[in-house]
Amino acid sequence: MLGTYFYHEIFRKTVIAFGTIFNDVEIRHKNSSDNTTSIIKVPLAYAPIQKFLARIEQQPDIESKKGITLPRMSFELTSFNYDNSRKLTVTKEFKAVDKTNNREVKKVFMPVPYNVGFELNIMTKLNEDALQIIEQILPYFQPAYNVTVNLIDGINEKKDIPVVLEGISIRDDYEGNYDTRRVLIYTLRFNVKTYLYGPVPTGSTPGIIKKVQVDLHTDTSQYTPRSFRYIAAPTATKNYTGDSFTTLSNSIDSNTTNIIINDASSLSSGSRIYVNEELLKVQEVSGNSLKVIRGYEGTTPTSHTSGEEVYLVDSSDDLLIEAGDDFGFSGSASFFDDGKIYNPDSGTDIDPSLLQ
Repeated sequence: MLGTYFYHEIFRKTVIAFGTIFNDVEIRHKNSSDNTTSIIKVPLAYAPIQKFLARIEQQPDIESKKGITLPRMSFELTSFNYDNSRKLTVTKEFKAVDKTNNREVKKVFMPVPYNVGFELNIMTKLNEDALQIIEQILPYFQPAYNVTVNLIDGINEKKDIPVVLEGISIRDDYEGNYDTRRVLIYTLRFNVKTYLYGPVPTGSTPGIIKKVQVDLHTDTSQYTPRSFRYIAAPTATKNYTGDSFTTLSNSIDSNTTNIIINDASSLSSGSRIYVNEELLKVQEVSGNSLKVIRGYEGTTPTSHTSGEEVYLVDSSDDLLIEAGDDFGFSGSASFFDDGKIYNPDSGTDIDPSLLQ
């Protein structure tokens, strides 16, 4: 009824991310000379606190070697709640790149915001130990601490997840005889603001548009049939193939339009070259001297020094444009029938040369 099976392990990843925040807490004991006598890394486990308390109560002997070791921390997931304050439009989508090939673009519905409740329980025998642990945790929550989680591996969708500290309670039971082990318990309640995603499209998905074709036709019922076609395709604004073919033979500033390279034999009018993040278009070639258009396709004209690598940008680079890259457009126009387009406003044909 609901659709295709999917499982992104988001809750599992959220639990793991929450636990990793507290897995390096330690306490230190000192002697009367203020020298450290022991360093204890506080164990952390995912388990309800009742299990630990039951084990302690079953081993009441203070001297028993089988009793549970304190200090210790445990945490558990306690609740799920939809967060209406972070709600986005249900039908809104975003685009993501497939991690497997870094080329396919997938459309994914926006995530659903959920709050996940956690409890962190700190169990110690000495109040000093508990205070050491608490003081290493509280300064990071004001009241939220962000952790970055890769929620969906397939599209490498990472989110900053706020972990909000909502309250602290203390339990210290002094009742009982001398044979009863004392357990001091600090309970910290957290709210983790995570996101849930629906299914991600699989299989063949649309990638970057490689060609756009526009055909314009006159109304055959009123005018002589005439047609005009315009074709545009994305062009690379940088070199992807790494085919450096020569170097600059002299230094140039950002305004220089006449440059000299060491070998221009492979270039002609219309060629594109790439020098240190700037794309240049060749207008004229005379030996190794070039007349160029600087900052072509929106790149920034900059100064370049003699000896810098010069790369060729051609159709091979156009095919390697990646999602998210800037790119330009190449265009070509062609006419059909008598090679003219009728202008109904003036009642005359448009000169095709005016459209180029």
